[in-house]
Amino acid sequence: MSIINKLQELPNIGKVTDTLLNEIGIHTPEELRKVGSKEAFLWIRQKDPTACLHMLYGLEGAVVGIKDNLLSKEIKKELKDFYNSL
Repeated sequence: MSIINKLQELPNIGKVTDTLLNEIGIHTPEELRKVGSKEAFLWIRQKDPTACLHMLYGLEGAVVGIKDNLLSKEIKKELKDFYNSL
C-alpha cells in the first residue's frame, strides 16, 4: 500500500480545497484525519463563508479515503444536519 503524503493525492481534494486547507494550517493527509472533516470545514468557513455542503462531503470522503459520492446515506445525513446547524 502506498503512502499518501500530499493532500491532493486524497480523493476529492483539488487545488482549491488544497489551498484552503493549507491556509488553515492543514498540510498533510495525517493532519486532516487528525482534525476531522467537520472541524476542518468550520475553519475553512471562517476563511471562505461560501464553503458549501459538497465541500464538507468532499472533506469527509478525503478523511475516510473514498469519493464523496460513495459516502453512505447515514453519513451524508449526519453531515447535512451538521451543515444546517451552522
